[in-house]
Amino acid sequence: MPGLAKKGYKQGMNQIDWPARIRRWLGHLDPALLTGVLILMAISLAVLYSSSQENLHVVWAQALRFGIGMTIMTLVANIAPERLRSWALPLYAISISLLILTLLIGESSLGAKRWLGIGSLSFQPSELVKLALPLMLAYYYSQTDDARSWQATLIGFGLIAIPFLLIAKEPDLGTAVQIGAAGLFAMWLAGVPRRWFIALVLLAAISGPILWHFLHGYQKQRILTFLDPQRDPLGAGYHIIQSMIAIGSGGLFGEGWFHGSQVNLDFLPEAQTDFVFAGFAEEFGLLGVLVLLSAYLLIILRGLIIAFESRYRFGKLIAGTLSLTFFLYIFINMGMTTGILPVVGVPLPLVSYGGTAMLTFLIGLGILMSVRSHPRLHD
Repeated sequence: MPGLAKKGYKQGMNQIDWPARIRRWLGHLDPALLTGVLILMAISLAVLYSSSQENLHVVWAQALRFGIGMTIMTLVANIAPERLRSWALPLYAISISLLILTLLIGESSLGAKRWLGIGSLSFQPSELVKLALPLMLAYYYSQTDDARSWQATLIGFGLIAIPFLLIAKEPDLGTAVQIGAAGLFAMWLAGVPRRWFIALVLLAAISGPILWHFLHGYQKQRILTFLDPQRDPLGAGYHIIQSMIAIGSGGLFGEGWFHGSQVNLDFLPEAQTDFVFAGFAEEFGLLGVLVLLSAYLLIILRGLIIAFESRYRFGKLIAGTLSLTFFLYIFINMGMTTGILPVVGVPLPLVSYGGTAMLTFLIGLGILMSVRSHPRLHD
C-alpha cells in the first residue's frame, strides 16, 4: 500500500501542468514595476562591481539576494489582498513584540540595540514594521465607518506612536521618522482631516527646542553637520563633503565606469551602501542619474496608478501608502548624499548593497502587484 500511495503521488505530480502553473504565477507580475526593478538591479550590480574594485564575491552575493527577493516578491504577488488584509493585525502584533524583544535582548552595537539575533542569523525588526504598519492602518481604515472622526484619528496616531517610540528608543531616530511618515501617509489617504496634520506640524515646531535636549550626542552632531559640514571637515562632515565632491565631479557624462576617483581612491565612505548614489553619479554623471530617477519614477507612478485604479478601499490605501513610502526612502537617501538632509542610515532601494532593506522593498512591490492582479476583492 505505501508503494501504491507513493506511485499515485508521483502520478499526480506528473499530471500537474507545471508550465501553465508557472505562467499563471508569473502572470501576477506587473510589467511596468518589473521593468523598473530590473533596471535598478542592473545599475546596482554595475556600481557595486566598480566600487568594490571588481570584487565578484560582492556582485554574486548581491545577485543571490536579488534572486531570493524576486522569488519572494512573486510569491507575495500571488497572494490575494484579502488574505494580506487578514494578516495585518497578527503582523502588527508580531512586529511590536519583536521590537520589545530587541530592546530587552537585542544585539548591542555602538550603543544601539537594533538587531535581533536568531542563531547565526540577525535581522532588524524595524524592517518588518515598514510593512506591518501600513498594512495595519490600511486594514483599520478600510473597516472603520468614519475615518474623519476624532476617535478614528486618535487610534491611527496610537498605532503609529507605539512602533515610533520603540524604534526611537533603540535609538534609531531615522527609521522611526520613516515609519512615522509612512503611517501619516496612510492616514492622509484614508481621509483624516487636514487640521490634524497641521496641528501635528505646529506641535513639532513648538516642541523642537525641548526635543533637542533629549537627542543623543551623535544625533545632535548630525543636525549640526547638516547645517554646516565645514565645521568638522575631517570628522562628522567628512561623509557629506566627499559625497558632494563625487556628485559634482560626475558632470554631464560622468568620469566613466571604474574611473570614479572618489570611489576608487577610497575617499568616499560607505560607497557600496548609504552613499552608493554618490559613487554612481560620479561614474555615470547626470545622464546616468536621469536613468536611475526614471526607473524610480516608473515604480512610484505605477504604484500610484494601481492605487487609483483599485476598486476597493484596502487596495487603494495600501498601494498608495507603499508608493509614497517608496518615494520617501529614495528622497531621504538622495537628500542626505546631496547635502539637503542630515545624514542617516538609509540605503538606496534596490541599489545599495545589503539584503534586509532590499527584501522589504521587494515585498512591498509584491503587495502592489497583488492589488493590481486581484481586482475582485470587496471591503
